Amino acid sequence: MKVLELFAGVGGFRIGLENADKDLFETKWSNQWEPSRKSQDAFEVYNYHFPNSENININVSEITDEKFASMDADMIVGGFPCQDYSVARSKKNEQGIEGKKGVLFWEIIRATRIIQPKYLILENVDRLLKAPSKQRGRDFAIMLTAFNNLGYSVEWRVINAAEYGRSQRRRRVFFFVYRNDTDFAKEIDRQFETDDSVFEDNKYDDYIFHSGLFATQFPIKSYPVKKRQVFYELPDDIVEVSDNFTGTVWNTGIMRYGKYYSIDTEPNYDGKPITLGQILQSENEVPEKYFLTDSAKLEKFQYLRGAKKIERTSADGHTYIYSEGGMSPYDDLDLPGRTMLTSEGTVNRSTHFLKVNGKYRLITPVEAERLQDFPDNWTAKKQLEDGTIVEVSDKMRMFFMGNALVTEIVKRIGEFICEL
Repeated sequence: MKVLELFAGVGGFRIGLENADKDLFETKWSNQWEPSRKSQDAFEVYNYHFPNSENININVSEITDEKFASMDADMIVGGFPCQDYSVARSKKNEQGIEGKKGVLFWEIIRATRIIQPKYLILENVDRLLKAPSKQRGRDFAIMLTAFNNLGYSVEWRVINAAEYGRSQRRRRVFFFVYRNDTDFAKEIDRQFETDDSVFEDNKYDDYIFHSGLFATQFPIKSYPVKKRQVFYELPDDIVEVSDNFTGTVWNTGIMRYGKYYSIDTEPNYDGKPITLGQILQSENEVPEKYFLTDSAKLEKFQYLRGAKKIERTSADGHTYIYSEGGMSPYDDLDLPGRTMLTSEGTVNRSTHFLKVNGKYRLITPVEAERLQDFPDNWTAKKQLEDGTIVEVSDKMRMFFMGNALVTEIVKRIGEFICEL
C-alpha cells in the first residue's frame, strides 16, 4: 500500500504504520515544510531516517497538480495545523471555493481530488470539533462536506492516548476517510441500507460501538454519554455550510453520503496506562543539565504552577481579573504524562516538572520521545542538504515532540487497515 505523508514532521505517521506492518505500508512520498523557520530541522531529521523515499521540502501549496498526479498513492496521511476553515466563493469563478484561512486543509482536499487515494488518516487537535467559538462545529462540518463532495465517507473519534494504555494524556481527533467505491465501503453498504431512514433508525450503532475501525481498536462503552447524539444532513454547497451550519459534533461519529451521525462516547479499556515514572531514564543516564538547583528557577516553577489572580486590562481599556487554578507542585510519577506542547523544557506552566529521589529536574528529549512512542534518540540527528549529519539541539527536539503524535495510536489504526 503506497503512502503519501503530508505535514510529515519527523515521521510519526510513518513510524506508526511501519510498526503495524512494515511490509504492507510503503511511504513513497513525504512533504514537510516549516514556513516560519529558515532551518528545516524536522525535514532534515525525516530525511536522515528515510533517505530512500521522495521527501519534498517545499510549501505544500507549491506542489503542482502534475506532481500530485504522478503519485499513485493508495493512502494519504497527515496531522495538519488547526486554523479557521471558513470559506468563500472565488471572485474569479463563482463555482469555485476558496478557504479564507485554513489553506493547508484545502491542500489535502486538492491532493485527494487529484490522487483519489482509497484511504486517508488525518489527525488534529480535539477542539477542531467545536471550532470556531461563535459557530461551533462549523469547521469540521466544512471538512466533512468537502470529502463528501469528492465521494468519500469519514469516521472520526477523539482519542486520549492515556485512556488506551499509553503514557501521555494527549487528546486528538483522528479521521479515517475512505472512498465510497472501495470494497470496504461497499461492504458497509451491504450491511446498512443508505436510504433516508439510515441515521434516524440508528442503524450505524453496531458499526460505531462494535465493528468499525475505532470501535475495534479503541473500544467504547456501548451507550452514548447522557444520550448525546445527533443526526445532521449536510448541504452540498460548502459556502452554505460555512455560513449557516448550526449542528453539533460529538467526539465520535460517521459521515456517509452527506449525512452524519455523531455520539458522545466514553472509553472502555481494561488495561492501565504507562505512568510517567515508567518512561523515565535511570538517574545515571540523565545529564546534569536537566536537574534544577537554581533557586530562582525553582521559585518560578512554584509560582507558575500555583493558583493566582491577576488584574489585567483589555485592549479597549476594560479592567478584569484573570484567575488560574493551582496544579500540583510537580508532576505525579504515578500518572501518565500531561499533554506535551512545543514549549516543553522551558520554564513555564505546561512544562513537565519532576521530583525524582528528592531532586528536581525537567524531562529529557529521550523521555519526550517515549511519551510519544518514538524510538529513543529518534530526533538526535539530522542530515543537511550537503549530506552532513549533525546533532539536533534539545530545544528543537522538544519542539518536534510537542508537535508530534502518539505513534501507537497510528499503529492500531494501521492494524485495522491491514485487514481490509
